[in-house]
Amino acid sequence: MTSGRPHLFCFGLGFSARALGLRLHQEGWIVEGTCRGRENQERLQALGITAHLFDRGRPLASARERLDGVTDMLISVPPDTDGDPVLDHHGADLAAVPGVRWIGYLSTTGVYGDTGGALVNEESSLKPTQARSRRRAAAEDAWLDMHRQHGLPVHVFRLAGIYGPGRSTVDQVRAGDVRRVDKPGHLFSRIHVDDIAQVLRASMARPDPGRIYNVCDDEPAAPADVVAYACRLLGVDVPEAVPFDEAAAGMSAMALSFWADNRRVDNSRIKRELGIHLSYPDYRHGLAAVAAARGVAAVPVAQTAPAETASP
Repeated sequence: MTSGRPHLFCFGLGFSARALGLRLHQEGWIVEGTCRGRENQERLQALGITAHLFDRGRPLASARERLDGVTDMLISVPPDTDGDPVLDHHGADLAAVPGVRWIGYLSTTGVYGDTGGALVNEESSLKPTQARSRRRAAAEDAWLDMHRQHGLPVHVFRLAGIYGPGRSTVDQVRAGDVRRVDKPGHLFSRIHVDDIAQVLRASMARPDPGRIYNVCDDEPAAPADVVAYACRLLGVDVPEAVPFDEAAAGMSAMALSFWADNRRVDNSRIKRELGIHLSYPDYRHGLAAVAAARGVAAVPVAQTAPAETASP
């Protein structure tokens, strides 16, 4: 039953979804969603977020009752080898929920594949090189088909590498768990979790069903540069760079897969259409904020102009 208050339901209350959920909770929204284990369920409920158990082998109990009154939905559960668990279990339930005004699906810029460093935008061809990125591209299409076939207000957000407090190069350096891998000309795009929440919130205020958005900061950067900056920020010695070919010998298949693609990502649509002004337009601003959030007395480091930008 509706309460008259805006009501967000997140399938998958992970890092990014929690950032949005906590922001909306502070605005007075009802926020609930799903997680996979009871320990996470208890932690989320302590934050004021009602959590229900869900995964591939455990559909959401009483789904239509749970979703009754929901005004907005966020989908952050990744596809698996069998498809999209949310659509497979609850596609019909979602199509039957009345009054939903916005649905966001969190995807990845990995769907673009490898461009050799060339810039991609939302109109670029999808040429995923990794199996997990191919699954994401298929899931995107399945969600957009829910818009085309059932009129659901689906929006797709292609996220770059996500970081924030507890999940960043600053945290890795503090833990002594970081190497500087040097692969000349290879760049990664990133986005601070708070800016993800900002973009999602802006889209909710300006819904445009069927629209796709790249979500990344303004400066793709070499991982070795990011590690060096984090070390200087924390006042620790910068480790020697290890050539990629040497480092690759000790990498897992999963770690190697992250180095398979090299591309730059255009973020101009979120600025032009959603009015976004990024809080953390590059990794330097973002890592300094992470250090402050972690209670670290950061060493001042000169802010240099970016060599390249993700947005022309």
